[in-house]
Amino acid sequence: MNAETFNLIIEEQIKRSTDVLLKKAVEYATDEDRLHNFKVAGALKSETMKKALAGMMSKHTVSVYDMCTSKNDFPIEVWNEKITDHINYLLLLRATIEDKECINKNDRFKHEFLGRPDESTVKSSVLTISERWD
Repeated sequence: MNAETFNLIIEEQIKRSTDVLLKKAVEYATDEDRLHNFKVAGALKSETMKKALAGMMSKHTVSVYDMCTSKNDFPIEVWNEKITDHINYLLLLRATIEDKECINKNDRFKHEFLGRPDESTVKSSVLTISERWD
């Protein structure tokens, strides 16, 4: 493969990844916190945000691995979807590593959702959750 073709493939992949990340942000993130769902998932399972993300990413890792080791041929659209999902989880993992508030927010979510919060915390959590789905 020549350099021009390779660079075109990379450029198209980066655009695909960016497009999907922006679309999914509307579904899975809040305006204030792009990593919201990973933090809540970690708190619900009493684990770190990174570990929660890794668990979700493992499904995509297995899918790509299964395709690579399969004797079947898959259409390029399927490869694009699977590769894009996997790249995006790695990019999200990169973001979790950089998230300076990860530990503090994860502890707060654990307290709010799993601990014995006081009345003001419950009201705040309910308001936050209800606003998310309104």
